[in-house]
Amino acid sequence: MCGVGAVIKPDLPPSARTRAIIFGEAMSPSVDCIDAAMRISVTCPDLACACNVTPDFNPQPLSRTPMRVLLVDDHPIVIAACQALLADEAEITVTAAVDAASGLASFAADAPEVCVLDINLPSVSGLELAQQILGKDAEARIVIFSINDDPVFIARAVDIGVKGYVSKSGDPNDLVIAIREVGRGGTFLPTRNDATAAESPIVESRLAQIGSRETKILRLLATGRTLAEIAKLIGVSYGTVANDTAIMRHKLGVRSTRELVRLAAEISAKLLS
Repeated sequence: MCGVGAVIKPDLPPSARTRAIIFGEAMSPSVDCIDAAMRISVTCPDLACACNVTPDFNPQPLSRTPMRVLLVDDHPIVIAACQALLADEAEITVTAAVDAASGLASFAADAPEVCVLDINLPSVSGLELAQQILGKDAEARIVIFSINDDPVFIARAVDIGVKGYVSKSGDPNDLVIAIREVGRGGTFLPTRNDATAAESPIVESRLAQIGSRETKILRLLATGRTLAEIAKLIGVSYGTVANDTAIMRHKLGVRSTRELVRLAAEISAKLLS
């Protein structure tokens, strides 16, 4: 007899006998026989045998609902590679779309936990798609997956509300890590080199020569705005912005507008101070 206070009615057939087991006085005889059988198997194998209950009961762990990931990329080979990369991740399921329209439709239909978007999509860019998705759900978790790791695109993505940015030229495992991190509410953004332009004493001294309007232009350049967009936003002509940009290139010692944009992205924190 095991120490659970079990009482067996031997005149009943095995199935009814199992149903009639009473664990002490506190348990009702109406307890489901499966529940009783589970407890017998674990606590008293001898009693389980007497009641024709399988003694090697092995309860399975509860399965976790897989994280739904939406991948939007117009290159089938990239989609196939990402699906292969994530195939070993049992907790992740992938749905793919090839353009912004189908991606937005999939987002509305499937409510994925994480969206992975390429920037260079046909018709509508991945950054514009990110804005559309966030317009539908401000809590949407988005990772940009792009060949372009220019700081200006990263800064623009963060400004939009993107939580992750992964370069296609980097370690493939970065994508898996980014999906997991963003999926649980974190961020995954590229780390910068220790010796960035923002920390250069030369740049520090040159920034002191930048006027208030020029600072505004630099801030907007850091978010990826074009000169025409900046002109509209600050209420001046395109020619004025172009002229100010040329002056800033000279003041900051850069040779092209592209280099100026890159520098603006790197020193964006200082521009806000």
